[in-house]
Amino acid sequence: MINFFKSLNPFNILWLAIVSFALRAGYLFNIPGKIEFAFADPFARLLLSAPSPLDPTINVFLAGIIVFVQALLLNHLVNHFNLLGKPTFLPALMYITVSCLFKNFLVLSAPLLCNFLLIWMLFKLLSFYKSNDAKSAAYDLGLIVALGSIIYLPFIYFFLAIWIGLIIFKPFNWRELIAGVIGYITVFFFLAVYYFWNDSLGQFYNIWQPLSTKFSDGNSINYYNYLVLIPVVIILLLCFFTLQKNFFKSYVQVRKSFQFLFIVSLIGGFSFYNKAAFHLSHFLLCVVPVSVFFSYYFLNSKRKWFYETLFVILLISIVYFQFNTF
Repeated sequence: MINFFKSLNPFNILWLAIVSFALRAGYLFNIPGKIEFAFADPFARLLLSAPSPLDPTINVFLAGIIVFVQALLLNHLVNHFNLLGKPTFLPALMYITVSCLFKNFLVLSAPLLCNFLLIWMLFKLLSFYKSNDAKSAAYDLGLIVALGSIIYLPFIYFFLAIWIGLIIFKPFNWRELIAGVIGYITVFFFLAVYYFWNDSLGQFYNIWQPLSTKFSDGNSINYYNYLVLIPVVIILLLCFFTLQKNFFKSYVQVRKSFQFLFIVSLIGGFSFYNKAAFHLSHFLLCVVPVSVFFSYYFLNSKRKWFYETLFVILLISIVYFQFNTF
């Protein structure tokens, strides 16, 4: 299967749709009677009315469409910046696969929607390397992070990615750093005015409190389900080994891009915060960079029997844990 997606064949789009459906089939057989999708953050609750609960099957179907579109956008991003050295459909395949790791990933959620913004951010951030003036792009990125924070408050931590991207890809320019801050403040200035007009300015200050809460050990996933991460960890380790081996053979832009993607994955992983509505779906924010790492390994691996077997094991693990409720 991996070899089939190594080439940029338009026919692969159909196979991507088939893989996306197949990886959700197990969950559809055991789908809960009710799946709620609601904006949990105060920003979104004030600005948008709570959507009516969707039929569970429609919920999963819409989430699948969103993941499919995001996979194609990510694939275009990777090929546009030539991160893998050749045009390929592997990033799309890996995104669809990794976004099915847990049942929480298969339904509509705020982090899933935020991945659109994250991919948009990466387009702008990776463009820093060849840009002469990044002030306008940094301002736009501040706006994007602010919009993501409205949808899902932990997205605020991706503001760090703006500054880190400027440091990695550009010579130091304090004006570009400040431009991102101004972009972020612009959105929340008008949002504060909106709260003021609604006589609820006090709520504007209270909505930041979750950022200071402590993380607890409780979560909503059975620890046995973490076994699906075993092939994921193995593939990531093999990817980092391959990256290290080829590091100085790559173009400077590619090296910097992979360093930056690693930092983005850390920001996504550690930007969770504790609240009653915490779900494992938060870690969908890590799927974008992890998918690129997976693609790099599978494209550069030489032992076909090994990487094909490893990918099949990953697919079997995903489907097995969708059926098995322990």
